Amino acid sequence: MVSSIAPDQYESKVQTLQRRSNDWTIGPIVYHVFVDRFAPSANLEAKKDLYQAPRRLRSWSDLPKPGIKTNLGVYSHEIDFWGGDFKSLASKLGHISQIADVLYVNPIFEALTNHKYDATDYLKIDPQYGSLAEFTSLCQKLHKNKMRLVLDGVFNHCGKDNSLFKQALADPASPYHKWFTFDKSLPNGYKAWANVPNLPEIKLETKAARDYLWNNKDSVVATWLNRGADGWRLDVAHELGFEYLTELTQAAHRHKKGSVVISEAWNYPAKWTQATDGILGMFTGRLIQELAKGNISGRQMGEIVRQLIQDCGNEPLMRSWIVLGNHDTDRLATVLPKAEERHFAQAVQFVLPGAPLVYYGDEIGMTGGSDPRQRAPMDWSKVTEDNVDLAWFMKLVAMRRSNRALKIGDTRPLVSEKLFAMLRTTEKPLEATIILANPTDEAVTETLVVPEPTLMGWTLLNDSLSKYSLRVSAGLIRPTVPAKTVMVLTIDSEPSQRTQYKRMKDGD
Repeated sequence: MVSSIAPDQYESKVQTLQRRSNDWTIGPIVYHVFVDRFAPSANLEAKKDLYQAPRRLRSWSDLPKPGIKTNLGVYSHEIDFWGGDFKSLASKLGHISQIADVLYVNPIFEALTNHKYDATDYLKIDPQYGSLAEFTSLCQKLHKNKMRLVLDGVFNHCGKDNSLFKQALADPASPYHKWFTFDKSLPNGYKAWANVPNLPEIKLETKAARDYLWNNKDSVVATWLNRGADGWRLDVAHELGFEYLTELTQAAHRHKKGSVVISEAWNYPAKWTQATDGILGMFTGRLIQELAKGNISGRQMGEIVRQLIQDCGNEPLMRSWIVLGNHDTDRLATVLPKAEERHFAQAVQFVLPGAPLVYYGDEIGMTGGSDPRQRAPMDWSKVTEDNVDLAWFMKLVAMRRSNRALKIGDTRPLVSEKLFAMLRTTEKPLEATIILANPTDEAVTETLVVPEPTLMGWTLLNDSLSKYSLRVSAGLIRPTVPAKTVMVLTIDSEPSQRTQYKRMKDGD
């Protein structure tokens, strides 16, 4: 076959896809856990003293409810606890490993609140969660199962009971005084995140603060990577800014080769994906929800994805986590109460370039509105074979794990009208995958061009999510896609269908 690809470019194409295959940060499935709420502790009686007043220990069957302001600078629901810990989390790794490649946990630092975004000591594990030895054991178990652990880095602010802040507040001559902004004209006398008294902001312009948090060999970032973590998700990363995010990411890579830094960014991803390895994709998740609701057409979605790839690049998107719901948003089953819309959204999440993030309980259809309702304890009674949501979810997991193109392949949106259509390809012609998503309330039949020169005429394509099949005809397909349905079409595995490909080589 005559090719316009120069030999060095040809080799580069093959090597790029093989490198992606070996890179755990590209396209994994991520499972997001709130440790306090994930699994009930088997040893709760022995640690009840850790939840003394003003903290309150709740029953696992209790649901969180909005509270009132307290004199501690927090709401009462922020000091309600359910008692989950590292040991109870580790006891459920069987469930997690069936779903995900990466475990991401909310902050584990010593803190006043249940969410622990108010670190009182960045280098200590909150005893409610367990010991350093139990943390190390969790890391070892994950790594033995070829899984990774990503921690939540809260470096924009700390807790007002943090010893560094207390020293700075008490003594203007303290070396830590410059780490914070003090001004009597401010509501609390100091700059705090969202003016919350319990969350004094760290003045990152102070180099010593950045050195402590991420630059030094014994920094917070380095210490936890050395203790077994594989990366960081950065809280309110958009407030850290491009310069400091880049500095932090470079530092993490210095401290541990192959580590990942993912930044929370509630905005359009371009440029943010260049400051860290990837982003927590709130934009992409919201986009999928709007598609599922019918507020964005298939054609619009294709154009938006095309623009997204152009602005961000394939690999930064593949390292970014696609979020349909997390601890800061209403749960997916609350946003999309209709099962067909919810399952449609999850299917799109699993076929776009990126890492699908699953918030614990969303795989079983748990509901929950705004904070703190979306942070209810995991309902293990719903982890059953007859749970329709879980059955659908596991089907998506199996599909993605068996399809290399969905995890690491390049993405090309196809020209369409009502359907959202795209092509995922690797260096192997037989791995070409066509995605067709119908966001409308009626079946759609369209003729689509599939601009892939190695996809031979009369090739039989099978849908991974149903029994539907169709054939390619001279680079065209004419599918009929039912309402609120996603099809993932792959080349039929029968040898008789593959004879046309006998002289196709990887990289063609």
